[in-house]
Amino acid sequence: MSDAPAATGPLNGLKVLDFTQALAGPFCTQNLSDLGAEVVKVEALDGGDLSRGSGPFHEADPEHRYSGYFQSINRGKKSLSVDLKTPAGVELVQRLVPQFDVVVENFRVGVMDRLGLSYETLAALNPKLVYAAIRGFGDPRTGDSPYVEWPAYDVVAQAMGGMMGITGLAGGQPIKIGPGVGDTVPALYLALGIVSAVLHARATGEGQFLDVAMADAVLGVSERIVHQYSFGHQVPGPEGNHHPFLLPFGIYPAADGFVALACPRDPFFRALCGALGAPEILDEPEFATPKARAANRAAVIGRLSALTATLTKAELQARLGGVVPFGPVLNIDEIAHDAHFAARDMLAPIDLPGFPAPVRVAGQPIKFARTPAAVARRGPDLGQDTLAVLRDHGATDDDIARWRSAGAIRED
Repeated sequence: MSDAPAATGPLNGLKVLDFTQALAGPFCTQNLSDLGAEVVKVEALDGGDLSRGSGPFHEADPEHRYSGYFQSINRGKKSLSVDLKTPAGVELVQRLVPQFDVVVENFRVGVMDRLGLSYETLAALNPKLVYAAIRGFGDPRTGDSPYVEWPAYDVVAQAMGGMMGITGLAGGQPIKIGPGVGDTVPALYLALGIVSAVLHARATGEGQFLDVAMADAVLGVSERIVHQYSFGHQVPGPEGNHHPFLLPFGIYPAADGFVALACPRDPFFRALCGALGAPEILDEPEFATPKARAANRAAVIGRLSALTATLTKAELQARLGGVVPFGPVLNIDEIAHDAHFAARDMLAPIDLPGFPAPVRVAGQPIKFARTPAAVARRGPDLGQDTLAVLRDHGATDDDIARWRSAGAIRED
């Protein structure tokens, strides 16, 4: 991992008050933190973020203090533990808000309003505030969906946003995408929205509310189904492992696994046939041109599959790597030993107390030449930064004592 500290990132100086939990919200603020923002995670006194107890847990951690799930998406943040169900806890947050640029939350509609922490209340305290929310189906402030009260998780967003409808074996049932893209995709959209709104606020002095609906974000990245429907009057179903109109463009068998090939352009297809030791394919009419290959789709896939299946992934990589668009299908053990991901700092080490060696989380994919991002440190213990955050933002000893006695915070 790069030795550059997180403070060198391009969002250095941005201050984020983070009320999120589970995956979608924390993944958004994790990316802001990697890019240099100061992210203060507001957690309940009892238990904190749900992901703290979700595991997996390392064998060096018999007390289960450090969940891999929590560490992955909360690295680099500070933890402020407060009871938001007390008037004193609400007062405490309202005292902090004027000193922060951004508030992020992913509760269901109305939760923050009922706590006394609505966008309107906080914006009155800080007119430059950017207030960002992720919900399953959005917020009435930006578009009142008939599903606005529905709870949602990743699988619901994948299903309703159209992604699941085109994923699976051709002609078969829909299949869920493996990673939680119904959470992480809206998180990335929200991070972009936050940075955009902060730029506007700094230029104009005007903050604003913004939200991303999980279902909307999934549809956004499934954009192909929209133009297929609008321009081509198609309702695509599960596509299997091959592109619906580019060829070859999909997954092919190897002797020890699978590889991805994407050679729809004629020069790439010719190079592919040569590298596979079968240039004679080009002399056969059904394979000679892109148009002919499109008309003989099953034959092309079958012929190439027969060739790739005789070679291992390593052998195919030696022949095809750098020659045509190619990549082996890798599992995480293979990724952990791959030179590319090492060179790009994509398995970032973090140190945890009592662990014999660093553990690794996914690195930050955005690379900056002048303002490097970084996975700077582990995720915080519950409430470990409460007093420091309060004092850094102007709380006096009398304030802290009063909040303690009211049950808003605990003894350190």
